[in-house]
Amino acid sequence: MNQDELKAQTGKESVKYIKSGMIVGLGTGSTVRYMVDELGKQVQAGNLTNIIGVTTSSRTTKQAESLGITIKNLDDVDHIDLTIDGADEISDDFQGIKGGGGALLWEKIVANVSDKVMWIVDQSKLVHKLGKFPLPVEVIPFGSQHVFNRLEKKGYKPTWRMDGDKKFRSDENNYIIDLHLEEIDHPAALADELIHMVGIVETGLFLNRVNDVIVGTDEGPKVLHAR
Repeated sequence: MNQDELKAQTGKESVKYIKSGMIVGLGTGSTVRYMVDELGKQVQAGNLTNIIGVTTSSRTTKQAESLGITIKNLDDVDHIDLTIDGADEISDDFQGIKGGGGALLWEKIVANVSDKVMWIVDQSKLVHKLGKFPLPVEVIPFGSQHVFNRLEKKGYKPTWRMDGDKKFRSDENNYIIDLHLEEIDHPAALADELIHMVGIVETGLFLNRVNDVIVGTDEGPKVLHAR
């Protein structure tokens, strides 16, 4: 199977965990697009009813609404039953890097109020140790060059996330700096250091946040239980 086929397989499999009446967090990214497409089909067919979606990006909102999925703002629901999202890397101990699509802030806020979190990935996203995928850091624009310079002095090899010839803007209108670390030996310590750096809003380190992972493999989808 090619990568797109693995993503489609995984996205469709994850919808089996959604039940009628659920409030579902809808993530962002290429694998999640397949999940939202399948969820829309099930809603349109009447197989899943009274589904409410809470999205992690404006892109997912547009897709879900176009498929007839009811979307509410996060502050208009009192909880989320299950959030299904992608990941850019998942280590052996189920720690993750997310934010390749630029939605890490909303993704982390939604995950934080979810009863359960499921990540859906193809097998290429499983790694022994985090860091090969550049770690996204969301920063407010004001003074952002100073934050960049500080990250550079620390040897974190920062680059600006670009959108054509302009700096990428998140849904909160912030910038994203990608850190090219290659290997992260102590994710928790790094996350703590970065989140306390003035100007940084959030990091793409998602630690101790996932319950289950569905992995697309050539032999079919595999479910891994993290916690």
